Amino acid sequence: MSDAEFSRMSIKDGDSDNKRNSSWHLFFEQYVQPCFAEVIGTAMFLFIGIMSVAENTDGTGRLQPALAHGLALGLSIAVLGGISGGHFNPAVSLGATIMGGLNLFLLIPYWISQLCGGLIAAGLAKAMTPEDRYNNVSGAAFTTINSDAQLGSAIGAEIIMTFYLVLAVCMGAINEKTKTPLAPFAIGFTVTVDVLAGGDISGACMNPARAFGPAVVANYWDYHWVYWVGPMIAGALVGTLIRLLLGDRKTRLFLK
Repeated sequence: MSDAEFSRMSIKDGDSDNKRNSSWHLFFEQYVQPCFAEVIGTAMFLFIGIMSVAENTDGTGRLQPALAHGLALGLSIAVLGGISGGHFNPAVSLGATIMGGLNLFLLIPYWISQLCGGLIAAGLAKAMTPEDRYNNVSGAAFTTINSDAQLGSAIGAEIIMTFYLVLAVCMGAINEKTKTPLAPFAIGFTVTVDVLAGGDISGACMNPARAFGPAVVANYWDYHWVYWVGPMIAGALVGTLIRLLLGDRKTRLFLK
């Protein structure tokens, strides 16, 4: 084999290695890294939220959990949103997928990542909270609904409040025509006002991962399904509304 032939073969081998490395890097950044970001972001955001409920012993009512959840979500989106979009909520991921802002193949991995983040958050909160205080709030699981008579208003509240939250995410951070650099803080403020407004009606969960983690760790499942049905309906409604009416030309299905 001549030196020229050997050089050509070496160049081809190098090109193949570069393509393999490039494919792996692309796969990692598009699929693996976003899921890790969703686990970490969900865990940190929900840990702060859960701890704010467990440590709410000075009579601040809904104000402490409202501020803690809202500020923690805004900060988590600000630092990790560039990697995963900063969903940290299965209802948000559903709405984003329907409106075309999330690859369909990532929806289930995102849901799994978010639920794992909720479990991590609830486990850390239990490990760090005194047992009597933890038991007093049922591990920060949602205990607002005490009877079937409250179901209608609770589900309605979860749908409306989650609708507002998912709308803030999809329009503020995904839709090209309306997205803004202030989206992380607008989304956090949406959670804050929702908790202040509807905390006494349903607990203002707006996030199945927030309900799931404490329910598993504290083994408290009363009316747990409400915190899946309400938020997921809201996520589907927002995604559909944006697809049909509110989205930009790239997003809308009609009248482009």
